[in-house]
Amino acid sequence: MLKNSSILITGGTGSFGHMFVPLTLAKYNPSRLVIFSRDEMKQWEMAKLYGGDDRVRFFIGDVRDKDRLSRALQGIDYVVHAAATKIVPTAEYNPFECVKTNVMGAMNLIDACIDQGVKRVVALSTDKASSPANLYGATKLTSDKLFIAGNSYSGKNETRFAVVRYGNVMGSRGSVIPFFLNEAEKGGPLPVTDERMTRFMITLEQGVELVWHAFDDAVGGEIYVKKIPSMKIPDIASAVAPGLEQKVIGIRPGEKLHEQMIGFEDAPYTYEYPEHFKILPAIHDWSQDPYRINNGKLVSPDFTYSSDNNPSWMSVEELRSWIDANKQKMLQI
Repeated sequence: MLKNSSILITGGTGSFGHMFVPLTLAKYNPSRLVIFSRDEMKQWEMAKLYGGDDRVRFFIGDVRDKDRLSRALQGIDYVVHAAATKIVPTAEYNPFECVKTNVMGAMNLIDACIDQGVKRVVALSTDKASSPANLYGATKLTSDKLFIAGNSYSGKNETRFAVVRYGNVMGSRGSVIPFFLNEAEKGGPLPVTDERMTRFMITLEQGVELVWHAFDDAVGGEIYVKKIPSMKIPDIASAVAPGLEQKVIGIRPGEKLHEQMIGFEDAPYTYEYPEHFKILPAIHDWSQDPYRINNGKLVSPDFTYSSDNNPSWMSVEELRSWIDANKQKMLQI
């Protein structure tokens, strides 16, 4: 589907973009891959990685600016929406700015994609959008709903929207593993928010593959959730720095004890597949559409998918091996 196409990724200089761009170039050889973001320095640094590759283009712009989006989307076939204000405390203290990017930006992108005749859009979501407990999660839930409704808003236009949702991305910029690595270099102790806290664990490669799958599978309005393992935060700290002292510092404002990606409210619309779940839209009876269900199995009425009730767990040894193999790569994103 993506072969020889034109693709644009918003917020493309972030951790996801740094993985999505090279993998997509290698697998699909798109004719054009546009990185749309507002930080010129990050674009300048990223451009050095692709010098001489005329498939890769850079476009300065902000999702808050609909006119700029419309210009960037001319001739684009597929869009990945990765731009967001996503640091939980930052969103709590700057709520207006978070809403402008995560909600108004989503609305601008939906309108611009429909107007420009984009074929498919996949938006990145977060576990925090499921039963949100903070402003970031609330804005991402709103964004998810906007992209789902965009499939009916587009009318006769063939633009289709889907969402992928996942939790803690291993090694991504600002996440817990590079944070612990940095603290370990200082000699510790490692600050652990709560000894009971759990988190889902997904690699950037798995996140990219889920986006590819959404482009290929989506009829419109689906939320894709990858089946991934969980870990306790103290175990993550032990994998990063075995034997180093850990200090419990308490949960930050707006932070959850456990990550949740599917709440029981979504159970009546959620179908299970070998490697993922799919939440179908409650509107327009789309959850009963056989093309969207596509041989999935409806989950039980009381089903939830949370990092503490997950049947799959990653061991300290498994994470330590992953860190050893990916430490250099983490420095580059």
